[in-house]
Amino acid sequence: MNGLILADSSADNIDFMIHGLISYELFGHTFWITTSHVCILIVMLVLIGFAIVANRKMKHATEVPTGLQNVVELMVEKLQGMVGTTMGKHAPRFSNYIFTIFAFIIFSNISGLFGLRPPTADYGTTLPLALITFVLIWFNTFKHNSLKEIWIDKCSPLPPWLPIWLPINLIGDIAVPISLSLRLFANVLSGTVMMALLYGLLAKIAYVWPAALHGYFDLFSGSIQAYVFCMLTMTYIKNAIGDDE
Repeated sequence: MNGLILADSSADNIDFMIHGLISYELFGHTFWITTSHVCILIVMLVLIGFAIVANRKMKHATEVPTGLQNVVELMVEKLQGMVGTTMGKHAPRFSNYIFTIFAFIIFSNISGLFGLRPPTADYGTTLPLALITFVLIWFNTFKHNSLKEIWIDKCSPLPPWLPIWLPINLIGDIAVPISLSLRLFANVLSGTVMMALLYGLLAKIAYVWPAALHGYFDLFSGSIQAYVFCMLTMTYIKNAIGDDE
């Protein structure tokens, strides 16, 4: 397991790469179960387990919250406030999606505290998340706007009969999932690489004080990146909806 799913702290073998664990053949091609898949599974099991426990707790909620009930209500209240402030009247429709990706990203980012390689340090994880957002953006664009309104918007700031800016605006739209995924991926990967180098090169003196760096890279930076990803997602979707009532 060491050096595969968990970080390898050996000074002679600094390892922060993704490794294949199990290979299998399908339609003549070789596929691999990698460390990223295993770490994603672990994060998902933790989230599902927490959701089951929280659901049972809330079924027997008391008027004055204590313990886990207090934590769950605080989390829901803060997330509802974040979504409501950004998306306004459209918040109820997208709250569950935003809650889900926020929980997944933040748990993935802080999984490095427990020796796992964060799933979000794999571009194969962040790109699908961004593509889901991309699909939602265009789904709501066509749902809430006529073709004429979309054409005018893509040709702006010039008149629609002069579509000089159309290619540039389309490139900007295509760049949305790329920028979303790369921002999250690069920030998490950089922290993973730096901590691996720290433990590998300074293993003999890496006691206690690296906790401060974990606090920054895993907790602070990880939380910020989850927040930024969700805020950008909500902003893009709200802009796609426009002024539709």
